[in-house]
Amino acid sequence: MQRYGKGMTAGFAATVVLSIVMVAKNAGGMLPALNVPALLSSILDAPGVPVVGWIAHFIIGSVIWGLLFAAFSRHIRGPYWLKGVKFATGAWLMMMLFIMPVAGAGHFGMALGISVPVATLILHWIYGLVLTYTLKMRAGVYRRRRYATHG
Repeated sequence: MQRYGKGMTAGFAATVVLSIVMVAKNAGGMLPALNVPALLSSILDAPGVPVVGWIAHFIIGSVIWGLLFAAFSRHIRGPYWLKGVKFATGAWLMMMLFIMPVAGAGHFGMALGISVPVATLILHWIYGLVLTYTLKMRAGVYRRRRYATHG
């Protein structure tokens, strides 16, 4: 059970970092058509209410993907950082095949432009790397504390 709490904590940390990168991307005028919170709020029938999209974004990244990574990371082969990249690539594929079309952006977000699939893949890889780093760091901290208290 502890693994799932750590997974959600790591998912939250990765979502925070991803959100900072997304805000910086938007502030810099890069890919203005790609606004994930706006896409999510439109899917949830709340267009023009960005807080709904941000809440959905954090629930997806922290709870859903955090729990799924905690549950399945042991079954993904490769070094730990690569597990995060592989997992994030799967999450990206789900977004490209399901979320983007539902939001009206077409498969792989092609209605928003050819650079959207590449940009979102890079964003997901950032998420995956932070997710694995945070989860591994939390596990290391737990191990050090456990050994320190048991002698």
